[in-house]
Amino acid sequence: MVIINYAIMCLVFGTTFLAIKIGIDAGAPPFFSAGIRFFLAGLVLFLWMVWKKRASFSLLLQKEMAITGLCLTFGTFSTLYWAEQHVTSGAAAILSATGPMMILLIQTAVLREKIHGKALLGCLIGFAGVILLVFPQVSITVSLLWLMGSAAILLGELFYASGALYSKKVIRRFSDASPIALNAAQMMYGGGILLVLSLFTEEFRPEAMLTPAAAGSLLYLIVIGSMVGHTLFYWLVAKTNPVFPSTWLYLSPVIAMGLGSWLYQEHISWVMAAGALTTITGIVIINLDSLRQLFPRQRKAPELAG
Repeated sequence: MVIINYAIMCLVFGTTFLAIKIGIDAGAPPFFSAGIRFFLAGLVLFLWMVWKKRASFSLLLQKEMAITGLCLTFGTFSTLYWAEQHVTSGAAAILSATGPMMILLIQTAVLREKIHGKALLGCLIGFAGVILLVFPQVSITVSLLWLMGSAAILLGELFYASGALYSKKVIRRFSDASPIALNAAQMMYGGGILLVLSLFTEEFRPEAMLTPAAAGSLLYLIVIGSMVGHTLFYWLVAKTNPVFPSTWLYLSPVIAMGLGSWLYQEHISWVMAAGALTTITGIVIINLDSLRQLFPRQRKAPELAG
């Protein structure tokens, strides 16, 4: 079940960078788009959990939900949405792939946890694969806004890494609550803060949100990107560790390349293919121990006495 949900999550998240870019290019205000996306997705999921009697409204009064929402949703996506006005989706995918390495960095430097060498090696190999995969397609025009956008994405990944590690503690503390309800609560908080930021920094234009591209992008990101993808991410954090589900950041460019080749007959060069293989190798190395637990070797049957 873990592998199936991980594959679905990677497939979903592999399409979200492009969906965000489509909405922003259509004129949708970035902070409002992100805020309404996460607030509505969280609200629908939370009300569903309450109706199923798997959550209570008192969960929304817990400060842990606000802190998680501030990191995982607000900090990560306020920077990403703003940056994609000035950075291509390919460059954004490369910069976002620093997330798993930042998790390891925080675990080592801040939390003083011992990190296995193969996890670090796998992160470096995976990141190198992402660069090989995406960099030949990335058109970079160096400007102050491009540099600011790139720095914003890196800052967002620092928020993401902190939120992923903190959410593991939150899940343990609220072990009687469904991970779906916990994720919904943090999305509501993060989305709400994004909407407040939009109120003070953006001019709201209803006509921009009603274009087919902007409306379609928003609907896809609410239902598929947030309600499905982020719920699976939170579930995987609960079932495994913060690094394992975060490796979707390495696979998303691979998925984007495959979809481009399949749907639009885009050319795949040998460098890109090597990058895809390198990325997958890195992910396997990072999660070698987890994979061994998921697929234990079958014990050899005892030899029959002759």
